[in-house]
Amino acid sequence: MLNQIRPAVVMIALFTGVLGVAYPLAVTGVAQAAFPEQANGSLVRDKAGQVVGSALIGQSFAAPGYLHPRPSAASYDASASSGSNLGPLNSDLIARVKTDAEALRTEAGGAVVPADAVTTSASGLDPHISPAYARLQIARIASARGVGEAQVREVIEQHVEGRTFGVLGQPRVNVLLTNRALDARFARPAAEG
Repeated sequence: MLNQIRPAVVMIALFTGVLGVAYPLAVTGVAQAAFPEQANGSLVRDKAGQVVGSALIGQSFAAPGYLHPRPSAASYDASASSGSNLGPLNSDLIARVKTDAEALRTEAGGAVVPADAVTTSASGLDPHISPAYARLQIARIASARGVGEAQVREVIEQHVEGRTFGVLGQPRVNVLLTNRALDARFARPAAEG
């Protein structure tokens, strides 16, 4: 019996050391060496060095002078990352999407509302929106900031990211980074601080 237990204990110790210690340390070392910014959370800091967010995790912006993110089933709470679990035929989901789409359509003068403007992402923390949704918000942002639409459009177009490696994903706009650029270029509206 001892000759059966000993190999089991040795294998547990060996695999714990290799897969539980050595492998995670190696992956962490490679990530820190090759991608230090991403490995440390892609933190965004203000001029004073204070962390204001992450380029990888969405956050809520509701004031009219800012680019708004897509809806979040997790209310942009990173500890509650999740989708809504409401199916496409759920009456509550249908009602919310219709209400949101009508409000956006009214705000944008009858323009077509992109799907990401009224649907949540799988994680509820998506930091990006489509260029179409970003462009839909130009008039509101320009009006709130008291600047021309062409100036706001220029900032948004500068922040459109293309497909990864030219083929993966869709073009996108990072909401936090674009809002930081809007604040850097134009004065914040008085009501928003």
